[in-house]
Amino acid sequence: MTANHFQSPAFPAIRFPHLAEVKLPPLHRVRIRHPQAPALQNLEKMVADVLKNCQKLQQIPRGSEVAIAVGSRGIAKIDTITRTVVSQLKVWNLKPFIVPAMGSHGGGTDDGQQEVLKKLGIDEESMGCEIRSSMKTVDYGSIGDGIHCHFDANAAGAAGIILVNRVKAHTSFPREIESGLIKLIAVGLGKAEGARSVHRIGPKGLQEILPKLAERAILSAPIKAGIALIENANREICHIEPVEPEALFETEKRLLRKAKSLMPSLPFDQLDALIVEEFGKEISGAGLDPHISGRTDIRGVENPSTPFIHKIAALRMTAATNRNGMGTGMVDFLPQPTANKLDLHSMYMNAVSSTVLEKAFLPIVLANDQEVIRALVATCWKPEINLIRLAQIRSTLHLNEILLTTPLFQEAQSKGAIASFEDQTESFKFDSSGQLLTKVQC
Repeated sequence: MTANHFQSPAFPAIRFPHLAEVKLPPLHRVRIRHPQAPALQNLEKMVADVLKNCQKLQQIPRGSEVAIAVGSRGIAKIDTITRTVVSQLKVWNLKPFIVPAMGSHGGGTDDGQQEVLKKLGIDEESMGCEIRSSMKTVDYGSIGDGIHCHFDANAAGAAGIILVNRVKAHTSFPREIESGLIKLIAVGLGKAEGARSVHRIGPKGLQEILPKLAERAILSAPIKAGIALIENANREICHIEPVEPEALFETEKRLLRKAKSLMPSLPFDQLDALIVEEFGKEISGAGLDPHISGRTDIRGVENPSTPFIHKIAALRMTAATNRNGMGTGMVDFLPQPTANKLDLHSMYMNAVSSTVLEKAFLPIVLANDQEVIRALVATCWKPEINLIRLAQIRSTLHLNEILLTTPLFQEAQSKGAIASFEDQTESFKFDSSGQLLTKVQC
């Protein structure tokens, strides 16, 4: 999908004169302690070694085509990992090609999904192989209740398929299997039809329909290997593991427990206000991770018990989200320049396919960051500036450094959650257009 195909709204630049009188609290710049797991060194060699340990992969006749299934999430070094897989297959005299395994993302179009991969650093020139992006599927038959198992036609026609994905917590409710290789099979390679099949009964489809679709696809499609990845709290690859098709379910259950134990978090049960500098689909399928925002915000599904955050402002979309602003429905304020870049087609396609509409709803849109942050403070129900429990983060995936008002800073200190901090407090600063200059560094 090219820039000319984006379907964006045109919000007015709304300002409220009385917000100019709102005083903003001082901020403490701190680094937070998180669970530790060392990043893997020499990642290319480890990926190549993992492939060598995939027995069914070794049985593919030389000269055959092999599909590499890559999703839309912003996995650390996904371009390096994918390029290494391509190179190793070529060493074995196999013919690799890449297929986007991302359900209905990218606006549910061939070009849109290829564009999402490009934003992640994956294109034909840099990978050294063809990318075959198509929404066409083969039908592996009914799994009951009128639901059919659809599967990417290009991948289905290959001699073998390699799945590449990160195992992590999903954005709705806890299960034994959430986001990983199984979801990549059922939803990602199921394309738009697969996404609709999983989500047609709402969030319960992730628990009831998704495993059945994956089981049918594993039996029917030429899946030969999975590469399971886990990231640490710093968004670095800390674990990589080969997975044979028959072991996909049990392996993913085990790896999900490990992944959850390494998740970063805010060390607070309650905040009055949260500023999120960046949100996007590669950060979380919901744009903002509900484990951090405290907002699943799906009717019929309970929000996490903690944290409870009264008001949330989101300022920017990441480049990799390709203007798919899913997650706007989980925030209260958005600046006009960001709102006017939203690709409503991609957002609405994603929302309708998932049947979870709430995340595509639009919040209050004000003229710029300065107006948004003043409104955030003015509406967080704390009349005294020195009492406001406000935090500013880069994104729900980047939580090493954060900015805190004094009440949160003191609480984090008392909990031993601070690894280091700056001696001096900072003030909110904005440029002449009202864009925020005071930002988290990492």
